[in-house]
Amino acid sequence: MRQAEHGAESGWAPDPVDVRIAGRLAALRAERGWSLGELAERSGVSRSTLSRAERAETSPTAALLNRLCHVYGRTMSRLLSEVESDPAPLVRADEQSVWEDRASGFVRRSVSPPHPALRGELVEGRLAAGADIAYDRPPVAGLEQHIWVLGGALDVTAEGARHHLAAGDCLRLRVWGPTRFRCAGDEEVRYVLAVVLP
Repeated sequence: MRQAEHGAESGWAPDPVDVRIAGRLAALRAERGWSLGELAERSGVSRSTLSRAERAETSPTAALLNRLCHVYGRTMSRLLSEVESDPAPLVRADEQSVWEDRASGFVRRSVSPPHPALRGELVEGRLAAGADIAYDRPPVAGLEQHIWVLGGALDVTAEGARHHLAAGDCLRLRVWGPTRFRCAGDEEVRYVLAVVLP
């Protein structure tokens, strides 16, 4: 849930998932003994934004979490799984963790949450019409991704090349630099993202 501009006067309360993410982000920084200033230098994110994210005063965007995942050497799925209870080998549809970046129109479902002993995971992504997300770096360099579009149209830009994907198309790549995901149609695009750690 994204914080309302009116703050406490509007009765805004942070989303429970955002509170758990905030706690995990603060713990990861503490484990490394970094100040907010050190983390700001490593991530390129301002101290004030980091502070608000760690106190759950704002709902973090996908781009912000991606930068922090890069610094902490985690995929986004792994970070999100760390704020959930113990992962089970079988995950029912109604138990799959869903996270939403309302600012960008991106919804992310962890279909098969990551596990420390495994390198792969499945994610369902949905981008609203007009949604456009840019990541300035992968969370883990050399991350292998397979992007399979289930419905709608998706433009993916990686390594300076733009790929237009329609329903049924699959793009596979290793991610070393910036990427961009853009809904290329008038309707929501839904896709499966298979992520494999290098």
